[in-house]
Amino acid sequence: MNQSLQRQLTGFETHISDQVPAPLTRRKTWLALESHHARIKDTDLRTLFSDDPQRGERMLLEATGIYFDFSKQRLTAETVLLLMELAHESGLRHRINAMFAGENINVSEQRPALHIALRAPASAVIMVDGVDVVNQVHKVLDKMTDFAVGLRNDLICGYTGKPIRNIINIGIGGSHLGPAMACQALRHYSKRDLNIQFIANVDATQFLETTADLNPEETLFIIVSKTFTTQETMLNAQAAKAWLLAGLKNPQALACHLVGVSAHAGNVAAFGIAPAYSFEIWDWVGGRYSLCSAVGLAVMIAIGPTNFRAMLAGFQQMDEHFRSAPFDCNLPVLMGLLGIWNHNFGAAQTVAVLPYEQYLQGFPAYLQQLFMESNGKSVNNAGEKLDYQTSPIYWGEVGTNGQHSFYQLLHQGTQLIPCDFIGFVEALNPLGKQHELLLANMFAQSEALAFGKTHAEAVQGGTPDWLAPHQTCPGNQPSSTLLLERLSPEALGKLVALYEHSVFTQGVIWDIDSFDQWGVELGKVLAGQIAPELENTQRSSLQLDSSTNNLISLYRRSQQLLETHTL
Repeated sequence: MNQSLQRQLTGFETHISDQVPAPLTRRKTWLALESHHARIKDTDLRTLFSDDPQRGERMLLEATGIYFDFSKQRLTAETVLLLMELAHESGLRHRINAMFAGENINVSEQRPALHIALRAPASAVIMVDGVDVVNQVHKVLDKMTDFAVGLRNDLICGYTGKPIRNIINIGIGGSHLGPAMACQALRHYSKRDLNIQFIANVDATQFLETTADLNPEETLFIIVSKTFTTQETMLNAQAAKAWLLAGLKNPQALACHLVGVSAHAGNVAAFGIAPAYSFEIWDWVGGRYSLCSAVGLAVMIAIGPTNFRAMLAGFQQMDEHFRSAPFDCNLPVLMGLLGIWNHNFGAAQTVAVLPYEQYLQGFPAYLQQLFMESNGKSVNNAGEKLDYQTSPIYWGEVGTNGQHSFYQLLHQGTQLIPCDFIGFVEALNPLGKQHELLLANMFAQSEALAFGKTHAEAVQGGTPDWLAPHQTCPGNQPSSTLLLERLSPEALGKLVALYEHSVFTQGVIWDIDSFDQWGVELGKVLAGQIAPELENTQRSSLQLDSSTNNLISLYRRSQQLLETHTL
């Protein structure tokens, strides 16, 4: 960021008391931002760049090896000043300190949110209920390391003595999206003779298709569930047991082919998993923040302990940056505040995440859960109904695929859609001039979204006047560009932690709990009530709503017809 803007921001780092701030939309700075937005909303990016030829150099922040260009956001230096003041007014510094101290910042569940402890160095100390959780974390990391090394070197084998070649992670939500994304993102560093697969959906098709061509003697299932009672996960786990038993014939063989990752060791043991194959996680970290724990065991097996610990080091670097850097040069804080600006003042309802790196194909889906499960809330920490918008919708696709899909809407549609472009200077797989063309497309798309193409420019280029309106692109679509040197394990850790902490920043501003997910629970409870109704075709009285009753009755009649035809 330019020195002039940094000087203006100096002095905002003041002590924030424990006093509860005023409701968000009545705070002085919020009202100032509303007035400010009204003044500049019609100023487009062409004008902003024309008025400041060095804008591209001024609105650039570098931290931990990530270059963050936010010059194509629809804002001014005053906007940034006001957003920073909002962060201080909201007590963000106090909340950051509380998280790193292990306080119960997960308000509704009255427990800490200590994902930062999962990647803390062994020398760190974070006490929770009189226990040093960092010490616990490193004991599990060491156990994971021994297991991964043994498996990768064929020292840990299947029941018949054959090496394990297939690793299937069974989980759902955070127990699936994080490790699946990371395994795909770090495929370049993986052991190629290991086949790492993931099963999440309770639809039997995924289980059957994943296991169809595999040899049970060479297959290991990692069952990941914090409670080890998650309905979808445990149904798939039972299917894994049955599949192994059908192939191995001996119940004793199961102990060599099943691994459990859970906060409830008793439930893991009751499932028949040996202690040596059981890995602990803790209730002070949510699933979507748990990649760095034993939830990431499949990742460590794939890329090896050294690379896994390099990823943890990347997380830790961003953690320390977020914890200690002043807000004016704090990357996650700035990124989170820009999201507030676009969503709450610019009325943008979605954010497109556009990685120009094939290995990051699963990153937008990972961010969907991270943002939308964390901040998709409608009441504040006191349980009061909100009168402002919280999380937008996150979506995206790798470039250049998306350019031939939804970019048409970005360029000529009617919605405001901020974009995050993510690119890497160095190609992991150089091939001719393809990487240069890839980055050229990324830079060109951010330029085109910002500046568009006017009617006059279309005509000057030889387009007939009647056709010019169809070729005109309004531009003025905000975007940020994140540029890193190369997609390494360390870089992935930094990138994920960056988004994690921007989620937290936004949650603090909105005064919501970013670490619970009660909305997820309701569907689970109702599914548990409906499942017996589907199974019991003899019951004549249904006590649900008329739509659900009719759907259940239709299913029952269809099942009865199928049974009749089968007979």
